[in-house]
Amino acid sequence: MHIELRAILRASAPVAALCANRVDWGARPQGDDYPAIALHQVGGTQGHTLQGTDGLFQGRVQVDCYALHYSEARALAQAVKLTLDGYRQDGFRGVFLMEERDTSERGSNEADRPCRVSLDFFVNWRTAHV
Repeated sequence: MHIELRAILRASAPVAALCANRVDWGARPQGDDYPAIALHQVGGTQGHTLQGTDGLFQGRVQVDCYALHYSEARALAQAVKLTLDGYRQDGFRGVFLMEERDTSERGSNEADRPCRVSLDFFVNWRTAHV
């Protein structure tokens, strides 16, 4: 699911137009340009039956959209929403927007720190071969 979700965002024309291929899981690479996206799995579990796992992952993925200006972070978040909300192809059985937050990593004297718009998606992913 991790590789595939990242690939979907990188292949999206609206997302790529704003952040090129700067889509990474976990922390953003130090010194990398903005705008950019950081993905985080913040919860999830495999479905189970009495015979074991049913191969369906259900979890929550946080998509942090970073930019030096709020309007750019907001535009990137909109592109991500257009790409992922309601997505249902390949192994994805449904990706749905759950929450949206505006935050900043700026302090009182840190104008060079990025703005962030965070989107939480509920992801249903079926593992192949199960």
